[in-house]
Amino acid sequence: MTEDFSNYFNYFTEIEEHFQRARGTGLFLLSPLDWALIEIWKNSGVPLEAALRGINAAFEKWRAKKSRAQLVNSIAYCAQAVMAETQRMADAGTGQPERAAERAPFSPAEVRGYLSANAAQLRSAAGGAFSEIAASLERLADEVGESAPDLEKLEQNLTVLEEKLVAVGRARQTEREALRARQELESQLRPYRGKMTAPQIAMLEKQFLERSVLEGMGVPRLSLFYLR
Repeated sequence: MTEDFSNYFNYFTEIEEHFQRARGTGLFLLSPLDWALIEIWKNSGVPLEAALRGINAAFEKWRAKKSRAQLVNSIAYCAQAVMAETQRMADAGTGQPERAAERAPFSPAEVRGYLSANAAQLRSAAGGAFSEIAASLERLADEVGESAPDLEKLEQNLTVLEEKLVAVGRARQTEREALRARQELESQLRPYRGKMTAPQIAMLEKQFLERSVLEGMGVPRLSLFYLR
């Protein structure tokens, strides 16, 4: 399957909506653990199609069970199936979907507005602790012209800035806040530890804790994946 460029940036939304449909119980809000896991898939290059197929496979297996007393309450339930579909697509030579040529998912104005809004939010947070990062975002916004920007290059810049943002946030996080984040992580992860490998769990812990740092500081994620 050829995944077009707009779907590439709608990765989170596509998976969220597909999981909700597969679960079949109407609106279901994903947890921070779920979002962290989807982010791992995105960063690891898991094709969108593999994620969707894996979710389908996991729910088919669940529905085939004689006893279904418990609903599927986390996308982590689908982790093994998603990895299996990713490997299957790679073995078949379809693991790296081609992007449709040059159909930008965002207009230059949308990108500028997104960068400027995040910069303004950072400037008003934590007594100016993020002013340097905000200035970098403003500079990137100024560099976006009237034609479609190089989104991959821009995403690389935003990844570097978000790493700096997490570092500043960690330095300001109290021991109590850090402990509470770890306790929440363990509470959500415990039922699914047996369904994931040690490297997957380690990546999930990292993503979850980084997300909790930023949410605790009330600052935005910077990736273009959150422009939706």
